[in-house]
Formats: sequence, C-alpha cells, structure tokens
Amino acid sequence: MIGEYNTERPHIILKEYGRNVQKLVEYIRTVPDKNKRTELAATLIELIKQLTPSLKDQPENPQRLWDDLYIIADFNLDINNPYPVPEREILFKKPMKVEYPQSKVRFKHYGKNIEKLIREAMKKDDPQEKEEAIIYLGKLMKTFYGNWNKETLDDSVILNDIKLMSEGKLTLNIDKVREDNLFEKLYKEKKRDRERDRNGGGGGHRHQKFGKNKNRRRRDQ
Repeated sequence: MIGEYNTERPHIILKEYGRNVQKLVEYIRTVPDKNKRTELAATLIELIKQLTPSLKDQPENPQRLWDDLYIIADFNLDINNPYPVPEREILFKKPMKVEYPQSKVRFKHYGKNIEKLIREAMKKDDPQEKEEAIIYLGKLMKTFYGNWNKETLDDSVILNDIKLMSEGKLTLNIDKVREDNLFEKLYKEKKRDRERDRNGGGGGHRHQKFGKNKNRRRRDQ
C-alpha cells in the first residue's frame, strides 16, 4: 500500500477540528436522504464537542458549530439546520479598519502626558506654584528619558524643552536647578528619602506636586 502524502491531500479548512472531521463532513454531503444527513450532522457536532477540549473553555454557542460545518463543507451542505443558514459574505466579511489615533507628540521620548501636564502648569498664576510645577515636570522628564534611553539628559536640555512646549511661559534659572539638583530622578529621590528615614534624619527640601504649597500657606497665616 502506497502512503498518502500531506501535500497530496485536500487542504484542511478548519485546522482546529482536524482532517478526520473534514472527511466526515464530506461523507455527510454524499448521503442521499436529507433527514439522515441532518441526523449525522447533529451526531458529528456532539463528537466535535468531545474531541475538542478547547470548546469547554469558550462560552456556549451551539450555532457556531453548525456554522463551522457549513464552512468545512464550503457552504455546500443541505441539511435541516436548527439555526439560520450562514452566508459566506457575512462570515468572511472583513472588519472595518480602526484608524489609529494620530495625535502629534513633539517630544516622543517624554510622552503625550507630559504635554498635558505642561498645559496644566501654564494655567498657574501663582509664581511659587508654577515653579513647583516646573520642578515636578523636570523630574518626570528626566526619569522618563533615562528609562527609555539609559543615559542622563542634561538639565539645560530639559528646561529648554519645557520652554518650547510651553511657548516660553514656563522658565526656571538653570543655575538654581543645578545647584539644588532640582531635577533629580524620581526613583533616586524616593530612595534617598527612604535612607534618610531609616537613619532617623529629617528636614530636607521636598517639592510639592502642582500647586500644593502647604508650607507657604501656613507661613502666610
């Protein structure tokens, strides 16, 4: 007996069911009596449920199996289908293309949210709150850039980028930033604070996020 090569066999239409199920569907199509074909189709569906464990993990949808029989039979199957006979055009209709949101980000290495935060900081009227916002932005930008590029970004570059994105409305003296190390990366600052707490240290300057200048308000009272 000469073996049958896979390249000489018919193409498997639905691979999850295998070649034997496809052969059974082809046999059902040859049965003359329509009622008998319907009976055999129902039996085959029950067999598929037993042979395909993955179906147990999916929501119960018996119509899908009947539709799959039509797909395997290339929609040439005359049986008493308990469900509406599927249409080839509907089953194989391509989904509508979902357009990817095209929002321009001027500095992609910082991300879109940085630009949103800069717009919020531009709304600040209080000079102290605006300065705190710039410092917080600088920390974020330095951290984000370092995470993606694995290198340090100079503080002057960060200040210039903030100035560009804010159309010149957010500025800070570079000497002050460098002297007090105001743009220290966030994770370094947190690590430093934890070490200071363990050693029982106190004090130190901590910058508040976006206008939360509680200490200044207490002094004014």
